[in-house]
Amino acid sequence: MAIENVKTFFKQYHIDSRIQEFEVSSATVDLAAAALSCAPARIAKTLSFMVDGKAVLIVAAGDTKVDNKKFKEFFRTKAKMLSSDELTQIVGHAVGGVCPFAVKEGVSVYLDISLKRFTTVYPACGSSNSAIELTISELERYSSYSGWLDVCKGWDERESSPLFQV
Repeated sequence: MAIENVKTFFKQYHIDSRIQEFEVSSATVDLAAAALSCAPARIAKTLSFMVDGKAVLIVAAGDTKVDNKKFKEFFRTKAKMLSSDELTQIVGHAVGGVCPFAVKEGVSVYLDISLKRFTTVYPACGSSNSAIELTISELERYSSYSGWLDVCKGWDERESSPLFQV
């Protein structure tokens, strides 16, 4: 089970006890926000794409959508999301629990700048009823991210100040 892999992954950093598991689903941004009693924007959703035959995960704020033009400018290809079967096989997580932790080798992770407006965010932990609260620097560290990018729309970039909190 993917959540067990994520727990094992976080155990090496002694933060596995910070994983929260809910009796309700957290498989969507709105469900996760309700389970955590936080603003949907603070849910760090992980979107999965196929780019040049390889899986790419983009972690973005919950109030965003991928901007196809920005995506194509950055990756030099159209956005093509992974199917649920590809997710499990290539990434190691199923729909509703996709996260940037304990992913299979060869999967690249990027963080969207929409997350920078928060001190902490809540990514999933490999299941449709889990999350962990991480600072942005912790998210950088534990996701083994390749870099920051700007491929999302729907959020107010003027709110990207570190002083802004939802």
